[in-house]
Amino acid sequence: MKASKSLTKKSVASEPTEVGFISLRRLPQPMRLRQLPVLLVFALMMCSGSASALPAVEVDNGMIFGGQSASANNATTATNNLSDLAAVVEVYTATWCDNCVHVEHALEEVHDGGHLTAYHIHSTLSDPFGDETLEQRFRDRYVHLTDYSHSPPGVVFNGTVKKAGSVPDVDVHDNDHDNLVEEFTGFAQRDLALGAGTTVFSWTPVSETSGTVGWALDIDQRLLENMTLNVAAWVVESTADYEEGTNGQGTYPHIVRAMVSLGNQTEGTATLALPTPHDGDDLEIHLVYEIVPVVPETPEDNGNDEESEENNTPSLSFVSTAMTVGLALAFTRRGRRSH
Repeated sequence: MKASKSLTKKSVASEPTEVGFISLRRLPQPMRLRQLPVLLVFALMMCSGSASALPAVEVDNGMIFGGQSASANNATTATNNLSDLAAVVEVYTATWCDNCVHVEHALEEVHDGGHLTAYHIHSTLSDPFGDETLEQRFRDRYVHLTDYSHSPPGVVFNGTVKKAGSVPDVDVHDNDHDNLVEEFTGFAQRDLALGAGTTVFSWTPVSETSGTVGWALDIDQRLLENMTLNVAAWVVESTADYEEGTNGQGTYPHIVRAMVSLGNQTEGTATLALPTPHDGDDLEIHLVYEIVPVVPETPEDNGNDEESEENNTPSLSFVSTAMTVGLALAFTRRGRRSH
């Protein structure tokens, strides 16, 4: 049985202290009572927004695939065809995000159909499962795509398509949940055209806090032309409890604890140190590949152009001066002859 070690936070006073972005603590007590209805209306106006679906956007940062995994406690070896791999789905979420619950439930249904493996990356804002390094990686890779994706929920399929928000962009069923499942299933089943290759994954525990991970990727080399291969071990905590989460989940699944780079070779082994789980003993090791375009190096501007211009200026100035003097002498001689 999983040992529960609930995370706690300071108790909250029963009186509302904040409405939207307005802190009631800053208002005198009589004014709080008079202004509370107005502030509540203002907050509702700020939060209501449009219920229209946000369209998914294509990502041009390469692709992510893999997802072979093992419990950190068990030795494992697995071989899979690249064409049989489920989609790797990164989920930007938070324990205070109500809309994230709808998204996660829809993803779980698609997962149960064997189409995806979810990896939850938590916000660092008032969330005990947030990690600054993981959140910054997600932002660096995906946030620039749209101007509405700075907050959860956000879902990225195989690193190639991102869906922000919780409103489905398809309308084939009579409820949002089934429409989300329909949309997510379509994204998860997109063909990455990886060809007939295979991937081998192995994990051997060495101690309670470390182990050896191995990999061997057999892939069409044409897919790696002008690309960089990054191999990584994603350490995932299967579930962790946090009863104070305000979205009511209580138990939070698929929490990414670390993304450890294993290099850029198609095969190898590495020793992996494991983080301490939030609670229980349910860490998992996942093998993930990333293929990203090679970014051409931009020549450094070291001031040579300015120096060249400065070096050329004296000779140009000399030529201009000589031409001016020559023309002046010619006009002077012509003037003398005319007299």
